[in-house]
Amino acid sequence: MTRLHALVLMMLLAPAAAHAERRCGWLDNPSTANWSLMDAGGGWTIMENGSGYKAEGMGKIPDLTTGEYVYTHATHGYACACMDVDTDGEGGITRIHSVRQLPLSRCRNDAAISWFLDRDE
Repeated sequence: MTRLHALVLMMLLAPAAAHAERRCGWLDNPSTANWSLMDAGGGWTIMENGSGYKAEGMGKIPDLTTGEYVYTHATHGYACACMDVDTDGEGGITRIHSVRQLPLSRCRNDAAISWFLDRDE
């Protein structure tokens, strides 16, 4: 019985593990060292040139150009992706756990994020 009590006590005192949020939308890299994710919740900063803001786990973003990718300027552009991330509650992604690139049609057909493609019109 003592082991059971110790186990229960450890579980109660241990901090709750953070749960990553799954966010899907347009993964945008418009210029050097600038990354964001545009989903139904709005825009999420991943990396911002000049400010020093950079999410942990940037290396988990695959080479998006090997999948369906839209070039907007030189090597920069955007793709459709789902990411498991931690956020700061203020529009920033603080940690990237995983990234899965999706077909562009997945994002193009999502009415909740169509504003991303309409922003330049």
